[in-house]
Formats: sequence, C-alpha cells, structure tokens
Amino acid sequence: MRKVVIVGATGSIGRQAAEVVQASDELEAVGLVAGRSWKELLALAETLEVERIALADPGAAALAAEHFRGRVHAGSEGAIELICDAGCDVVLNAAVGAAGLTATIAALGEGIDLALANKESLVVAGELVTALAEATGARIVPVDSEHSALFQLLRGEAPGTVERLVLTASGGPFRGRSREEIAHATVEEALAHPTWRMGGKITVDSATLMNKGLEVIEAHHLFAIDYDRIEVLVHPQSIVHGLVELNDGALLAHLGLPDMRVPISYALHFPDRQDVAVPRLDLAVVGRLTFERPDTDTFPCLRLAREAGRAGGTAPCVLNAANEVAVAAFLDRRLPFGAIAAVVEGALERCEVRAVRHFDDVLAADSEARRVAEELVAGVRA
Repeated sequence: MRKVVIVGATGSIGRQAAEVVQASDELEAVGLVAGRSWKELLALAETLEVERIALADPGAAALAAEHFRGRVHAGSEGAIELICDAGCDVVLNAAVGAAGLTATIAALGEGIDLALANKESLVVAGELVTALAEATGARIVPVDSEHSALFQLLRGEAPGTVERLVLTASGGPFRGRSREEIAHATVEEALAHPTWRMGGKITVDSATLMNKGLEVIEAHHLFAIDYDRIEVLVHPQSIVHGLVELNDGALLAHLGLPDMRVPISYALHFPDRQDVAVPRLDLAVVGRLTFERPDTDTFPCLRLAREAGRAGGTAPCVLNAANEVAVAAFLDRRLPFGAIAAVVEGALERCEVRAVRHFDDVLAADSEARRVAEELVAGVRA
C-alpha cells in the first residue's frame, strides 16, 4: 500500500487524484493540503478518511480545526509539517504557481517520491530541484499529460538514442485567430478551453500558449535535453500527448483520450501500471489527427518562455512570476488579454538575469519580478 499526500487537493488535479486514490486498492491518502478552501478540504478528507490536513491560510485552518477531528496544520509551514510527519511514500504536488515549490522541496528533501503536476517548481528552480532529487534519491514522475507521455516513451531508451522531443498543444480557444482579434478577448472567452477542463490560471496560460512555454522549460529539466531539441506542435484533437524521435528515424507516439486520471494514476502507482476506468480511444471514431506549427506572432508567450529558458539563471523565474501577476490581473479584469505577454516581456527586460545558487536566489527574483509586473499592470488601461 502506497501512502499518498495530495497538495492542492481541492483543485482540478487534486480532486481527480482523490478519485484515483479512492478507486485503487494500492493507494491510501494520508494527508491533504489546500490553500483556503477548508469546507471542500474537509469533505474530501471525510471521503478519503484522512486524519491530517493542512491549509496555508491561517484563518481557514482555524475554521477547519473547529469541525475536523484529526490534526490541522496551519500557515505557510503547514504543508511542510504534514509532508514530513505523515509517513507518506509519494507526494502529489498539484499546487498552482510558484507557491508549489515549497512542497516540492519538502518532499524531495525528505527523500519522498514526487508526482509532479506543479510545473512551476521546475520552471523557477529546475537545476536546484533536480539536484535535490539526485542527492536524496527521490524520484520525480511528471503528471502533466505531455510530460507523462514523454516519460513513458523514454523508458528503456538507451542514452544517445533520442534526437528530439515533441510536446503537443491543443492551441487553446483562440487557435487560428489573429493577434488583433484576441487583443481584447474576455475572461469568459479565454476560459472556454475546447478540450480540457482546468483551473482558471492554467486555462488562461493555455489560451496564451504560456502553458506550453512553461512545459518546454519543464521538459528541459526533466529529461536533460537541449532546448533546440524540444519542439511544440499544435494538435487540436488532443489525442497524441507526446512524441519522441529516435536516432534511427523512428517516431514514437503516446495516444489516449484527454483524461488526467491516466497520468495521475501512472505517477502514483509508478513503476507499476494499474487499471483506470476511463473511456477507451477508438481511432476510427476520431477519424483524423492534425498537426500545425504554433503561431508565435499571435502567441508570443511561447517565444518568451523559450528565450527565458535559454537565458537560464533567474530568467525563467521572472517569466513565471510576471505571468502569474499578469494572468491574475486579467482574471480580475484589470488587464486586457493582449497585454499579458507585454507585461511578461517588460518584466524580463527590466529584471537583471542572475545566477541561481540557492533557493533564496529564486525567492528574491520572484519577489522582484512580481513588484515590476504589478507596476507594469498599473501602467496599462484595461
């Protein structure tokens, strides 16, 4: 029986992870972590019969403690305490944004395997995170559908045989439209993703293609491969989740209907593979699979992410922090959709790229980038 802690338990990935745990005879949830949604967390804890929960918001933790018979960890250190004390075998980190780095460090620092859905951990501190995993012997198994696909395809391939990795992108709700047409897109339009049902922030990132840019940086660190050998293709059917080109010209593909329970189950059961009750892919019904190059003129966030990744140091951290600020402002209707990329680019231009030698360097860069991004948002009329 593998004991699991779910971080970001009340979000989309967290709730689906709970479904996977509940359906498996091999998994047991021993801890749940959320930000401030205490009522939802208590309901989930009751369903999974969990005796430990953590809430980052102290007020929410206090309210939860009044209604929960088990232990409630509170505040910014709550997740760390729970991860270290729960006796778990794997932590599924589904927190949103750079805030998820704390849970990643806590799990890997304790030598606990990490099922990683929080791509920002690798974006903002990839070299430090992978070095920590190597030092403690903890395994990082990706949960993102694209990275899970590549992870599975690469198993058993000998070093030196991989020529190229291909990440697929749905293209989001604005695929095929011009930069001018989407400059003042509404929040509702941006959240109308054609394939996946996700949280607000990641859905907007999909609409700008920033999500795919972050995934390029994540793939660079996960698979130790140069940026020039990581490609993005727009694939609106979202059936092919990743491709690997080998040195003999073979192209391996991972296919499946879009359902996050599949990569979640794979990561939690790894290295085993268990049954998952999801609809099966019928290619005759799908009929056709199409691919196209991404339009980086209309969606410059993908280009900015690649540039930040190549620059290295604190640049990816600045990219991510500025994007989080810009997306939050857009969702609050304080920033036009078309200005998200401009805020990110402005922050990258104004924040000096520095070397990253310690996690404190990441925190400092994150703080500076958020301050600069807020100034840039304030200078734009929504």
